[in-house]
Amino acid sequence: MIDSAIVVGGGIVGSSVGYHLARAGLDVRLLDREDEGRATTAGAGIISPATSSRTGSTAWFEFGLEAADYYPDLATALDDYAHSYTRTGLLSVAADADEVGDFERAKTRVERRTEEYGHPTEDSVRELSPAEARAKYPPLADVERALFFEDAARVDGQAFASALREAGRDAGLTVENADVTGVDVENGSVAGVSTASGATYDADAAVVAGGAWSPAFEADLDVSVPVEPQRGQILHLDVDGLDFDRPAGEWPIVSAFRHQYQVPWPDGRVACGATRESGTGFEPSVTLDGLRSVSSEALRVAPGLADATHLETRVGLRPVSADGLPFLGGVPDVDGAYLAAGHGPTGLTLGPYSGKVVADLVRGVEPEVDLDPFRVGRL
Repeated sequence: MIDSAIVVGGGIVGSSVGYHLARAGLDVRLLDREDEGRATTAGAGIISPATSSRTGSTAWFEFGLEAADYYPDLATALDDYAHSYTRTGLLSVAADADEVGDFERAKTRVERRTEEYGHPTEDSVRELSPAEARAKYPPLADVERALFFEDAARVDGQAFASALREAGRDAGLTVENADVTGVDVENGSVAGVSTASGATYDADAAVVAGGAWSPAFEADLDVSVPVEPQRGQILHLDVDGLDFDRPAGEWPIVSAFRHQYQVPWPDGRVACGATRESGTGFEPSVTLDGLRSVSSEALRVAPGLADATHLETRVGLRPVSADGLPFLGGVPDVDGAYLAAGHGPTGLTLGPYSGKVVADLVRGVEPEVDLDPFRVGRL
């Protein structure tokens, strides 16, 4: 019987694990080193699995649908906290003639998903004329084609994770700033964790949700955690002073076909991103080449942003697994050890639901979804 647990990592995944365990009545302590470059802090937060270009894994898509469907219920439970989750819709656009082929393939993919999964529903997605698309997103170029997805949503990862921790505290969760250096295992079972300060914490279970830093516990748990940091630079612009007929908070998300996007926010901010830089290690640095890449793509898709003011550039280190799927579940041969890591660029989409599922496992509750594709040790 698990009565106490420690969660290592306070990003959106770890915060969700802590929240759900505390709500279930466990004695839970969340220990967070607050690393610079955490993906949750930088992420733009597009919740729209239906528009994902991922085609190689039905497991990811099916899990993504469950995760997106869970968001509104969880957001309702967090309504007393500033969680930021809002359904805004998403415009998928072919910004120029070279992207029309990609657009057609994406449209076919959406139609296939609608037929097979009923998501998106037929009445929640429709093609718009270029003028209709620009009416929804005023800075937009005179695009070739545009699809509008009504059910897409946005979330500020940092705000949502904070809301989870605050709600968790109200349910008994303890949150501390600490550098966990080891998971203590005795006779094949978790006994607790050790920290850089010399403090140790006893617990029946430990959940490693350390994002790109999760492989640090491979030796303790005797399991491979093939997760690497992938740097993403996201440019934040202020459009408040520009002459648009609708405020940015009413604009949808925009996505073209070069793996970048634009996410508008009610404070007059537009997040434009993001680079996908592998092999950079743990360097959450802003680079000139990154700024060039993001800004040139932003202007190609939305030239009306040319006079926007630069607010900041956020940098996150996405935890990318070797096969593109997260690790969710118990660690083989170590009772009480669990992993929730490796979500890559979709951590804000999958994170809260991943946290719930792993919290269920810790409590001995059978998960609602098939976790075999995400099992720990599969690689």
